[in-house]
Amino acid sequence: VFCFSDPRTDPWPLVYSPLPVTLVFTSYLFMVALGPSCMRQRRRLELRAPLLAYNLAMVALSSYMFYEFLVTSVLANYSYLCQPVDYSRSELGMRMARVCWWFFFSKVIELLDTVFLILRKKQEQVTFLHVYHHGSMLFNWWSGVKYVPGGQAFFVGMLNSFVHIFMYGYYALASLGPRMRRHLWWKRYLTILQLCQFVAIAAHSSYNLFTECPFPDGFNTAVFLYILSLLALFLHFYYQTYIRGKQ
Repeated sequence: VFCFSDPRTDPWPLVYSPLPVTLVFTSYLFMVALGPSCMRQRRRLELRAPLLAYNLAMVALSSYMFYEFLVTSVLANYSYLCQPVDYSRSELGMRMARVCWWFFFSKVIELLDTVFLILRKKQEQVTFLHVYHHGSMLFNWWSGVKYVPGGQAFFVGMLNSFVHIFMYGYYALASLGPRMRRHLWWKRYLTILQLCQFVAIAAHSSYNLFTECPFPDGFNTAVFLYILSLLALFLHFYYQTYIRGKQ
């Protein structure tokens, strides 16, 4: 199953070929490499209004995707332990495939996170973790939508959409300026929520590596190894920011 693209999603925008997503990824890397030098002689931009609008739009999109993942999985009676992909063109099967595409496309939109940081001359926040996470998610979910739009993959999208509601809500408040800083004491707990998300996804994807489930082992293995890399990087970030930083 994993070797053959899903005929339902194969012709969809950005999915039909690896070329478009590769061009997006390459452009992103060029921007990360050249953006700071282009901004060196320019004044940093505040962008408060665009940032607020962007972050609120991402809250709305994340809320929509979480709702679609949750409701569709409930209506289709999805299993949280073993859920093969529904390759039919049934109403619920297509609904799940569509929200998987929207989740993939949201990863393209989220590259603007980096654009805003560079334009605001916050290069110190464009870390390896930041670039690795944003860039790699493009290919992860391109392959997810092309080969397995649904099934076990729904859990990753649902959980990540839920976390992003709070994450972009935090960014929206932060974009209002310094006067909001005292209301953002919960940043540490946002990182803890992200870590809990990774642990849940690791447990979810690894479970089927030891049980019989008609979902591609290759996909579950890739998700498990990728989540371990994110878990390690986020734990390092947590230690540097909240433990070592306090000391």
